[in-house]
Amino acid sequence: MALQLSWCASLRTPSFPAAGYEALRQRVAGSTPFNHLGWLCAAEAALQPGQQLQILLGHLDGRLCLCLPLVRERQAVGPLNVPVVRHLGHPLSDRIALLLDLPAHHATQVLQAIRKHLPHALLQLSEVVQGGDEDWLRQWGAACSTFECRLTCRVPVHRISEADRQEVSGDPRYKLRRARKRIAACGAQVRRVVADRHNITALLDAISAVEAASWKGDDDVGIFSGSQRREWMYQAFTELAGEGLVCLVLLELDGRCISYRLGLLEHGRIYDYNLAFVPEQRELGSGRVLLEEWIHWGLDEGWSWVDASRVSLENSSHQLHERQTGQVEQWRLSGYSWRPDGIALGLALRCWRWLKPRLRKADSAATVTPNPTQERTDAIPGHSQR
Repeated sequence: MALQLSWCASLRTPSFPAAGYEALRQRVAGSTPFNHLGWLCAAEAALQPGQQLQILLGHLDGRLCLCLPLVRERQAVGPLNVPVVRHLGHPLSDRIALLLDLPAHHATQVLQAIRKHLPHALLQLSEVVQGGDEDWLRQWGAACSTFECRLTCRVPVHRISEADRQEVSGDPRYKLRRARKRIAACGAQVRRVVADRHNITALLDAISAVEAASWKGDDDVGIFSGSQRREWMYQAFTELAGEGLVCLVLLELDGRCISYRLGLLEHGRIYDYNLAFVPEQRELGSGRVLLEEWIHWGLDEGWSWVDASRVSLENSSHQLHERQTGQVEQWRLSGYSWRPDGIALGLALRCWRWLKPRLRKADSAATVTPNPTQERTDAIPGHSQR
């Protein structure tokens, strides 16, 4: 039977096949809480003017086998203002799976449908873990004027095992001991909480206040920063809490939360999504203690993994690096269309790929080999060398 493609304008309409979506999500390997319908509905509610949501649905033999919620908007790229299409949830969804349960020979048909319904210069899918859809991506790449698959982060993960009942070795042991002593000295207590619809609002109020007081609030980069993000997070976590997917480890002093780690739990994997601490308690070292609490909680409940969810590609400071037993690579997939603006952007990317290593090489050579004038100047008494 042929693949039947259709479009839907909202995830929140009665006509959207919610049951079929959840069945598809459960079938797709690598699906995460950021693919959860509750998370995406909250992301839809947070869309801004100029952002157009369209959901591509694919049915085969009467079963939903494809669902791609896509957002089209115009974006300034250099001197151009071009249409860009992304997966719903960007940029706050830490990891997504593409919900495809179809043979790869349908890939070109799907891409053509996206280009016809959502004309764009760039189709960009961020924080994707490559798995069973490599054949799809190869076909999409062959159909683009330029295609880039770029590594965005290597996420540290820790496999929970019986060995975790023993005290960690090396430098982390002493850091943990010092942090525990400081916490005990000030009288703070660690508490585990599984959120539900009844307590989630109070919990979010408490942790958003901590984030607002932290450097994340000062720099306006927190998940609760601004009304748009705050509303999205409150709605999303309320929906996920209703499914029992939201866990927190809190450090409380005199009944007040002073530090926390917020995680999403599914299939025995806790995604360490967010943390913050109040600045006046920065010397406690609470983050490492609360991360240890994830591991101990996992031992008690039979979880399999602690997952950092997302980290910086370079110079990541996530404390799970001290305990990691593996990593997950996440990628940004960028497909440039054959429209004039897509071709122009693709050519610019290719030029930058060619130019960037040469600029780095020239900069490195200039740093290593100072010019003669600089050497003579540096040799003059009273002048310090760089």
